[in-house]
Amino acid sequence: MFDFAVFGSLFLTLFVIMDPPGITPIFLALTSGRPVKVQRRMAWQAVCVAFGVIAIFGICGQQILDYLHVSVPALMIAGGLLLLLIALDLLTGKNDEPKQTKDVNVALVPLGMPLLAGPGAIVSVILAVQKADGAAGQVSVWAAIVAMHVVLWITMRYSLVIIRVIKDGGVVLVTRLAGMMLSAIAVQQIINGVLQVVGGA
Repeated sequence: MFDFAVFGSLFLTLFVIMDPPGITPIFLALTSGRPVKVQRRMAWQAVCVAFGVIAIFGICGQQILDYLHVSVPALMIAGGLLLLLIALDLLTGKNDEPKQTKDVNVALVPLGMPLLAGPGAIVSVILAVQKADGAAGQVSVWAAIVAMHVVLWITMRYSLVIIRVIKDGGVVLVTRLAGMMLSAIAVQQIINGVLQVVGGA
């Protein structure tokens, strides 16, 4: 009743795409300056939002895209542009201004979506659900999705320990590093989307 090959394949795919180690500096940068309890809640909220989006697209993702007449490349380009805007804020230091970001729940955007539940993860889940054979395949697919989100929560939840070690100066450094990483991810996502558009033309 359980297909370990399907589970392992999707889990590894999501691990590479959602990148728990890579999300750590971005999470620290976006949540710095907030109380520990708030940061922990935001880690939980981000995972819940990501799981909710992934689950919705896993169940009826293709129908949603078809109904809205949205192609996968368009989804990738839009997500990349959104990430690029966030990356520019991190690089220029705008994220350090409490008045602008203190009341903004970054657990929803950009952490939950499109950082965690981005176009790559959404497409991978849609394809995995479509290809899964029988109850065993479906159980394995959803088990991999749940396991991946548990890993994401653990990674972000315990990344808060890093803040206590690196202090304020380290957080600024991590913020700039996260901005560079995020901008690279965003540009690559836009490139991938454009290449798919050109390839399909």
